[in-house]
Amino acid sequence: MTEIERKFLVRELPEGLESYPSKEIVQGYLAVVEEQVEVRVRRKAELFLLTVKRPLPGDRGLARDEIEIEISREQFEALWPATAGRRVEKRRYAVPVEGGVADVDVYGGDLEGLVTAEVEVPTLEAARAFVPPAWLGTEVTADGRYKNRNLALDGRPPQEPAVDGAREGGPA
Repeated sequence: MTEIERKFLVRELPEGLESYPSKEIVQGYLAVVEEQVEVRVRRKAELFLLTVKRPLPGDRGLARDEIEIEISREQFEALWPATAGRRVEKRRYAVPVEGGVADVDVYGGDLEGLVTAEVEVPTLEAARAFVPPAWLGTEVTADGRYKNRNLALDGRPPQEPAVDGAREGGPA
């Protein structure tokens, strides 16, 4: 399956964020081969997944091949220790936007205060045509520092702007 998405830093939290459906997500990386492939396990509420992602040639970060397989809790728990030092935790909110849904990720742990949004679309044309709402900030689709695998490996990028409401007193 091909995943096509654009990713943004969030300038300010959307109005009523906590009223939108959300799930706690933890994910850890089993293998990362530079820009070639990543293998991760993820717990999203009570769903457990093994995912392999790899970029499509020449796409500049917009599209990737993604294979996702549901695994059991026991399989997840057996693999989880192998991800030590390569993990991300976040709460993902599904916020409607024109043209689809923005998955707003409010990070916790070492990434506390970072907030990003991904908008997945069906085609490259739809990705190029998407007009972000005013609450979205800088686009980071092509900025490798904001890929979850790199956040898990390298931590929070330096000099990234603060998001209104995402620090003390913001959503957890």
